[in-house]
Amino acid sequence: MATLSSTPSIFSSSSTAKTPHPKPPQPTSPFFFPKPLPTALTIALATSTLLTSPPSIASQPSTYYLYYGTAASAANYGGYGGNSDKKASAEYVYDVPDGWKERLVSKVEKGTNGTDSEFYNPKKRQEKEYLTFLAGFGQLAPQDVVLNNLALSDVELQDLIAGADSLVSEEKKDENGQVYYVYEIDGIGKHSLIAVTCAKNKLYAHFVNAPAPEWKRDEDTLRHIHQSFKTVGPF
Repeated sequence: MATLSSTPSIFSSSSTAKTPHPKPPQPTSPFFFPKPLPTALTIALATSTLLTSPPSIASQPSTYYLYYGTAASAANYGGYGGNSDKKASAEYVYDVPDGWKERLVSKVEKGTNGTDSEFYNPKKRQEKEYLTFLAGFGQLAPQDVVLNNLALSDVELQDLIAGADSLVSEEKKDENGQVYYVYEIDGIGKHSLIAVTCAKNKLYAHFVNAPAPEWKRDEDTLRHIHQSFKTVGPF
């Protein structure tokens, strides 16, 4: 029987030297493959893993800017901008993620449902925060009464409450002892965070809304802007 060294091999040297040199031992398995193939396969699998991985949390907004709201009445709502110092006349503040856009509220809308300001994510327009206010409220009513009264002028809120899978409410106080009602509503395909308080004989309600897919993806950002709302100035 011929030995391994006397058998022709596809891996033998192509040297033309007259004196034969010893050949390196050859693998005995007929399924041996050169090294480049598993290397290429490893790269392909790694690329596939990267393409199918979920979005990184680094895509979330990392910076915010502070919005100053004046809660001006419809009668005094003379346009968008002007020379007034909004910071000096602000009645409330909240954080807005970088990249979000402001939706300009009309005078009619301000007069009918009390919407004072609104911002939205241009990539997911239904992901938004806005504030409404009502004059003539010296203190907060019971929690369920307040939420139902807010829904009277907000059809979307009515539908959300009616079809809610869960509705949680609680009372909180800030460092100055001011009371805030906080609501979290998990509805059909939508999530909402609401904070309500009274100051300067007005009721302020701050809303953060998002469709269910955006809520799951951006929950940290949405909770941040929800928690950033507070009233400012002398009370």
